[in-house]
Amino acid sequence: MAMHLTDEGLINKKEWEEHGVRLPEYDRAAMRQKTLEAPVWVHFGAGNIFRGFIAGLQQRLLDAGLADRGIIAAETFDDEIIDRIYKPFDSLTLMVSLRPDGGTDREVIASLAEGVKAGPSFPEDWDRLKAYFASPSLQMASYTITEKGYSLRDMKGELLGAAKADMENGPAQARHAMAVTAALMLHRYQNGAAPMALVSMDNCSHNGEKLRASVLEIAEAWVKNGFADEGFLAWIGDEEKVSFPWSMIDKITPRPAESITRTLTEEGFADMAPVQTAKHTYIAAFVNAEIPQYLVVEDRFPNGRPALEKAGVYMTDRDTVNKTERMKVTTCLNPLHTALAVYGCLLGYTLIADEMKDPDLKRLVERIGYTEGLPVVTDPGIIRPEAFLKEVLEQRLPNPFMPDTPQRIACDTSQKVPIRFGETVKSRMKDGSADILEGIPLAIAAWLRYLLAVDDNGQPIPVSPDPLQADLQAELSGVRFGEPETAEGVLKPILSNPVIFAVNLYETPLAEKIERNFREMLVPGGVRASLKKI
Repeated sequence: MAMHLTDEGLINKKEWEEHGVRLPEYDRAAMRQKTLEAPVWVHFGAGNIFRGFIAGLQQRLLDAGLADRGIIAAETFDDEIIDRIYKPFDSLTLMVSLRPDGGTDREVIASLAEGVKAGPSFPEDWDRLKAYFASPSLQMASYTITEKGYSLRDMKGELLGAAKADMENGPAQARHAMAVTAALMLHRYQNGAAPMALVSMDNCSHNGEKLRASVLEIAEAWVKNGFADEGFLAWIGDEEKVSFPWSMIDKITPRPAESITRTLTEEGFADMAPVQTAKHTYIAAFVNAEIPQYLVVEDRFPNGRPALEKAGVYMTDRDTVNKTERMKVTTCLNPLHTALAVYGCLLGYTLIADEMKDPDLKRLVERIGYTEGLPVVTDPGIIRPEAFLKEVLEQRLPNPFMPDTPQRIACDTSQKVPIRFGETVKSRMKDGSADILEGIPLAIAAWLRYLLAVDDNGQPIPVSPDPLQADLQAELSGVRFGEPETAEGVLKPILSNPVIFAVNLYETPLAEKIERNFREMLVPGGVRASLKKI
């Protein structure tokens, strides 16, 4: 008999437990009722990192009796997720944790009270969200909307069309995630102005600062255009009333694996096949992910917060968050991921774990991590950088049961390189040691080479989505595979753009290295040959 991931399907607890599935230990119906009546936590971004990690934190608190309410999930980008993954499964998630030995740990995450579509385009859901934001009980809204979700401007610094329209049309027609946030906060201000925290949990540097800057820019435009009064801007700009804590998050949650789908289906779990939405989200009723996870959050919550420290979250000060985030994002994980992603796409790999079996690629990321990045990283004091990097290189990236692909990691690379590589470049420039950098310029050159959409043999390959893809490919349009001379001078507008790299690379020794590496990669086998330099 098939097991259905629904409230009704969980009634037969013994059947689930016989298949090694841990079930929630609290009264879910009571949790949902209390949450919808007096919410404490709304989360924007209903995807896998939220379902497989953040929602699990509240589950720990609910199981332990340390919380009585769950989380309301709001989706700002892909409303099909709510219709196809949340509603049919009663907002439940089957969490499958992948052990390096091939085994799995399974748990039903039930801490989501409901999933809603965020925006005035969905009037019924929008009215419910506005009611939640008007509630004085609401303590926090958190975000996993990806780094590009905070961007209001393009690489030239000009307002994106959606952001400009939202500024001109006001809160009643908000579409951009930052305008949706500003509209809900305006409604809260107009209904008692209770304090709360807006907490970015996205994998990007100074995430709280990015969130605050974008929301305030929308708010300022609305005041200027007559949609809000000056008091709203003063309130949302006062961090004693509305805080924007910084955070560092780390857990690899790849797309649903075919092997996990097959195993679950064979064992009798119903409707486990992933769906692909019109916006190309690939998502399933289950989430598969690695076991290691880290979340470090600045402890500034003006209206209180859940007891997250009792669920394994490091609650600390901004400086420690910044150091921890810098350790991960600029040295110990993210730059290694990006280097593997672009090289993997060029060399025909489809699994990050397989790349770690390639001696050339393994040597590249070891150099970027240990030699180029680690010496200029500050120890945050709560997690040792050397131990973190060792875990990444020896356990996490090589995990053969993690279905993480270079193609997924290669998404939105233009939004990542300023921090993943730029911060180490700036640190090396500051101490006069930028000449030592060899792995980083190779990875940057490989990314630009990847944008040509041909592999190391000159065969066409798809390029993962990136908000700057069209602009960057236009700059590279004159470059032809097999003709290195066509690259002469072409990279200057890109490498000199501090929006992309956080610095003008022509003010460093790197631009010349990148140009040379890029030219050498334009011949058959050139990408592989470039790795032999390390």
